[in-house]
Amino acid sequence: MGKITGFLEIERHDRKYAPVAERLKGYSEFVIPLNEKDVRDQAARCMNCGIPYCHGTGSVQPGTPGCPVNNQIPDWNDLVYNGNWEEASRNLHSTNNFPEITGRICPAPCEASCTLNIDDNPVTIKTIECAIVDKAWDNGWLKPEIAAVKTGKSVAVVGAGPAGMACAQQLARAGHDVHVYEKFAKAGGLMRYGIPDFKMEKHVIDRRVEQMQAEGVTFHYGRAVGGTSPNAIDPQELLAKHDAVALTGGAEAARDLPIPGRDLKGIHFAMDFLPQQNRRVSSEPLGAVSDILAGGKHVVVIGGGDTGSDCIGTSFRQGALSVTQLEIMPAPPEHENKGLSWPYWPLKMRTSSSQAEGAKREFAVLTQTFSGSDGKVEQLNCVQVDDKFKPIPGTEFVLKADLVLLAMGFVHPVHEGLLKTLGVDLDPRGNVRAATTDFATSLPKVFSAGDMRRGQSLVVWAIREGRLCARAIDQQLMGSTTLPK
Repeated sequence: MGKITGFLEIERHDRKYAPVAERLKGYSEFVIPLNEKDVRDQAARCMNCGIPYCHGTGSVQPGTPGCPVNNQIPDWNDLVYNGNWEEASRNLHSTNNFPEITGRICPAPCEASCTLNIDDNPVTIKTIECAIVDKAWDNGWLKPEIAAVKTGKSVAVVGAGPAGMACAQQLARAGHDVHVYEKFAKAGGLMRYGIPDFKMEKHVIDRRVEQMQAEGVTFHYGRAVGGTSPNAIDPQELLAKHDAVALTGGAEAARDLPIPGRDLKGIHFAMDFLPQQNRRVSSEPLGAVSDILAGGKHVVVIGGGDTGSDCIGTSFRQGALSVTQLEIMPAPPEHENKGLSWPYWPLKMRTSSSQAEGAKREFAVLTQTFSGSDGKVEQLNCVQVDDKFKPIPGTEFVLKADLVLLAMGFVHPVHEGLLKTLGVDLDPRGNVRAATTDFATSLPKVFSAGDMRRGQSLVVWAIREGRLCARAIDQQLMGSTTLPK
């Protein structure tokens, strides 16, 4: 604990955003970092609690407080306060493969569980984390960690999202020959194709991929595993070629809204809309698809989560005339009851940077039908609902819409192709069945981690599961493992 009275003397001060009018001009990140003195001052506020809930519990079960990857937050706060940034980076990377990503896009359950959050002034953990890793990159401290001894074992990782990348990096550092098979043109999964560049520019992923390649990870792009695409790989071929296979393909089956009028043009899944703009920014070809653009349109986003927020920010940057976001849940309270919620993630009103750019938000709303003319959507026919999601008579209303984006989450991984071909067992929710003890599926030498195993979740949970899955595979192949939990 660097400064015993820091939390009493120093006020919480966090990163700011560039003004809305300025940031809407492009797709660059708009968070303004704190200077080094301010970051050290914020780190000085850490109390080094007797029971630091910010650490997390070491569990991979939902609903646990604190950091899913078990970052040793008081330790690196103390190191930052004392100016030992390089050691802070080593500590941070001991638990988290990609803190530059969580430092940008994680919702920070660690801050919700900070003891100082009892009076709404938690330590700016996410900001300090991002400052540590950005300084590490700037100073050249993050070198490839090449295994001194190769094991002679080969592992295939299917899917280059956060779970797959974390799993692959850990396995390569353990000395295995790791091959990552990715159906898209570049690595990153939803980090690259779902998260807009204004939240995280993609060079953040590219430099980590370069590190992984130097460590011995081989990426095979444009290679779907299973399915009927021209370059698809037979899953059985992977099983024959490799000593273990990790399924980390994510949960991509989007939740639909099958109501009258759903077949009208202008109604799209969020994950058909967002990747297009990300590809435009990176000059990656869109392929044989029609452009989905919000410019000059009245946009309605159905779904109140992060994906819906990303649709809002992207729509405004494309020149939408208006954006309305609909949420079927009632409006949450402005402030949580600390006595009931802390140190767990609280239900309360939150406004994202994209929502603050001018979106209109409607809560407790059900869309009953879409309607339009000439085969194109023109309006949503909606109604207010009660706390049991039942329509309230007399509350019907109409929303004008030229573009509707469905951002209601994902139900499970895509079953067609890889999973059906393999014949791997699924759990009742349609995810790959694998226990958190060994991440083993119903098939010999096949493992699974991340959203494909647990269902849609946070990037920080994907990293956590990828690391644990790598440890389980190393244990299985070698009889013992030194990879951290």
